[in-house]
Amino acid sequence: MLPFHLAANYLLYRLRAFKLHGVHSPFVFDLYQNVILHEGDYYAYPLVEELRASLLLEDRTIPVTDFGAGPKAGLRKDRKISYIARTSAKPAKYAQLLFRLIAHFKPRTIFDLGTSLGLTTSYLAMGNKQAKVYTFEGCPSIAAEAKATFVKLRLQNVQQVIGNLDDTLRQQLRLVEQLDFVFFDGNHRYEPTMRYFEACLDKHHEHSVFVVDDLYWSAEMKRAWREIKQHPQVCQTIDLFYVGLVFFRKTQPKEHFTLLY
Repeated sequence: MLPFHLAANYLLYRLRAFKLHGVHSPFVFDLYQNVILHEGDYYAYPLVEELRASLLLEDRTIPVTDFGAGPKAGLRKDRKISYIARTSAKPAKYAQLLFRLIAHFKPRTIFDLGTSLGLTTSYLAMGNKQAKVYTFEGCPSIAAEAKATFVKLRLQNVQQVIGNLDDTLRQQLRLVEQLDFVFFDGNHRYEPTMRYFEACLDKHHEHSVFVVDDLYWSAEMKRAWREIKQHPQVCQTIDLFYVGLVFFRKTQPKEHFTLLY
């Protein structure tokens, strides 16, 4: 069951959202019909989901330091792998959407801000095996579990970046020429989210795709999403409730879409 604030926001989302008949942008129409709503299977789905199922049954505990939002940020405690898989990994519906976005847009340089156990990262990497995926994780013990995920899936295009995202993001941005795709899932507070967004903007281009996770996780994330939509460099945004898609296509009018998903 959704927490009350999420349930209330979801109800408002459902009242605002529309399907294909309300989409007049050819770019968004095609993306919505052929990528977002695509229901076919891809080779990556069973491979990653089989691994997810095994992690959900894993009783081992590892020491975890929380670098994200919430009252437990900065605290260290032992957590079961199964708990991390259940609470931190993106559900298959949204992780597979990311896979389809990667397969569609074919980005070459991808930043994944929040590795966790590596399931979502794996979908990103498998969406385009010619891409280089830089995945950022603050906790070394979780990063070690993610590495095992990448080994099991035989992924060769993932580079792990371990450490506090406040430091590692800035350092890694200096080493890439441009960003084609960024998934923001590293911190669910307003100030860090906007800081990471602005930092990545320095390396974006007209065809970059940014995806923001957990738009309605808190009042701070709602504020961040509102400001991202209004940002002068942002041209199109799509609200799918749990994730928001951000585009910079100056040939398209500045528009915001709330679409059912």
